[in-house]
Amino acid sequence: MEKNIPLHQLHVTLGGKIVPFAGFNMPVRYSSDIEEHMTVRNGVGVFDVSHMGEFKVEGPHALELIQRITSNDASKLIDGQAQYTCLPNETGGIVDDLIVYRIKENDYFIVVNAGNIDKDWNWFVKHNTKGATLKNLSDEYCLFAVQGPKAVSVLQKLTSTDLSTIKYYHFAIGTFAGVADVMMSNTGYTGAGGFEIYVKNANAEKVWNSIFEAGKEADIKPIGLGARDTLRLEMGFCLYGNDIDDTTSPLEAGLGWITKFTKEFTNSANLKKQKEDGVKKKLVGFKMIDRGIPRHDYPLKDAAGNVIGKVTSGTQSPMLNIGIGLGYVATEFAAVGTEIFVDVRGRALKGVVAKLPLV
Repeated sequence: MEKNIPLHQLHVTLGGKIVPFAGFNMPVRYSSDIEEHMTVRNGVGVFDVSHMGEFKVEGPHALELIQRITSNDASKLIDGQAQYTCLPNETGGIVDDLIVYRIKENDYFIVVNAGNIDKDWNWFVKHNTKGATLKNLSDEYCLFAVQGPKAVSVLQKLTSTDLSTIKYYHFAIGTFAGVADVMMSNTGYTGAGGFEIYVKNANAEKVWNSIFEAGKEADIKPIGLGARDTLRLEMGFCLYGNDIDDTTSPLEAGLGWITKFTKEFTNSANLKKQKEDGVKKKLVGFKMIDRGIPRHDYPLKDAAGNVIGKVTSGTQSPMLNIGIGLGYVATEFAAVGTEIFVDVRGRALKGVVAKLPLV
C-alpha cells in the first residue's frame, strides 16, 4: 500500500497525475514533461519530493559512524556544508546514495532515497555499535526542490538569509516564509540551480503557498517526477535502482570522486583493490545518432553486434531533441567519442559515448 505525502490533496487539486513511485503516491506531471522540463531549465519550478527520507545522527560518536559506513570523507565538512556520498555494501555494491549535512559538531542530517528508507535505517542501526543517537525523521519533514535560474530571486523574497552567499552544497537554517528553523540548501537534482527547502509537515502548506505567491511574476510552476527524470538524465546524475544498485560499485558508476581511501569504511579494502586493478565496466553517458529512445535494460552492442553492456536510464532529451542515456559498457568502450549501438527491439541504433553533463 503506497503512502501519501503530506500535501497529496494539494497536488490532486493542482491537476497532478498521481502514480506509485518508491512506495509513495507521487505527482508524475501536471501539464507535460517537456513543458515542465523547460520551465526548470529557463525559469523556476517546484518539486514536492517529500517522499525522501531524513535521519538525524547525533552525539560524540556521530561522525565516527558516518565515516565508517560512507565512502566520502565527512571529516572535511564544516558547519553548514553538505556532501554527496554513498553507503557501500559488503559485496562490492551500493546500499544507497545519500547526502550528509553537517549542522554542527556532533549533529548531522542525512537525506536518503524514498525507496530505501527502511533499508538505510536498518543499515545505520546495524552498524551503530558505538552508541550514536539515531532518529528517523522521514515522516516529519516535507522537502520542496525549487529549481531553475529564477529560483534564488523568488526564494530571496521569503527570507532575510542572503541566499547568494550560500555556495553549492552548502546550506543555512533560518526563518523562511515566516516559519522558523527551515533548512535552505543549495542542492538539487536538475543542474538548473536553486535550493531545496526542508520544512516540518505542520508548516509545509504555508511554505508551499508562499513560494508560489513569491514566484507568480516568474511564472512558477509545480513540476512532476517525469521532468525530474529527464532533467537529471541530461546532467548524468545517477538514479538509485537504475544506474546504481546493490551490485554496482561506486568506481564502476563513476563515483570515484566520492570514494576516499584516506580512511577505512565498509568494503574499502576490496574497493581499493578494484581501483588499483581497474574496473571491467564503466557507467557512461551517451547520445543517440540514429533516431530512437534508449530505455532501461536495452542491450548495448559494438559494431559487430557483440553485447558490451546495457542501458540503465534513457529518455528523449527536451534540450537536445535526441535520445540520451546512461549505461554500463565494457571499459574499452567507455572513452568519449566511442560508437556504440543500442538494441531497440532487434534494431541496432547508433549512438556515441559523450561527456557528462550531456547538455
